[in-house]
Amino acid sequence: MSRILVVEDEPHIASFLLKGLKAAGFSAEATASGNEAIGLAVHDRADLIILDVGLPDVDGFTVLEQIRGQGVRVPVIMLTARSSVEARVKGLEGGADDYMPKPFSFEELLARVRLRLRDESPASDSDPVRLIHDDLALDLRRRTMEVSGATVELSAREFALAETFMRHPGQVLSRQQLLSGVWGYDFDPDSNVVEVYVSYLRAKIGKKRIQNVRGMGYRLV
Repeated sequence: MSRILVVEDEPHIASFLLKGLKAAGFSAEATASGNEAIGLAVHDRADLIILDVGLPDVDGFTVLEQIRGQGVRVPVIMLTARSSVEARVKGLEGGADDYMPKPFSFEELLARVRLRLRDESPASDSDPVRLIHDDLALDLRRRTMEVSGATVELSAREFALAETFMRHPGQVLSRQQLLSGVWGYDFDPDSNVVEVYVSYLRAKIGKKRIQNVRGMGYRLV
């Protein structure tokens, strides 16, 4: 089981990430301290690090510089509210493997986590590159979907929604689970975006494939 270190000082984001990563089958721990993160990373406590830039003691750029300087080569995905090109370049040139601005979609972050971990080790049955359910096939590497052997074009958000359903076939997923998983922690909870995109996905893969469970959510059948 891959170990992921989350370095994030905003409690609701750290909690959101830990729950999502553990639900996806990873071992995850969090710290709000850059200095503590350096110690954990150096002592081989992670296979991947999700690193926020804005930390209360030392910033994420300094953490990255310190751990790379001490020979830590695990993948690092940086998170930041700073969306400037200069900030992205600084992180990438400092040794980050990827960079995501806040707010972010958890499904997109999860896809990037899996990609970076696959780069570090051979694919295994527990970390498939294709998800299969009945006559639906989702290729996570090529970002394509087939329905009864025919390729169906999906938008990035439709693909993330389809991946969520296909990772949990037959399981009822609440509106809130879909909202937080596909659209991210910072999305308006009063929005009807889940209903809209479920209808889009149904139109492409078949209306009866996604069942509405009254008062509970949706499931892939």
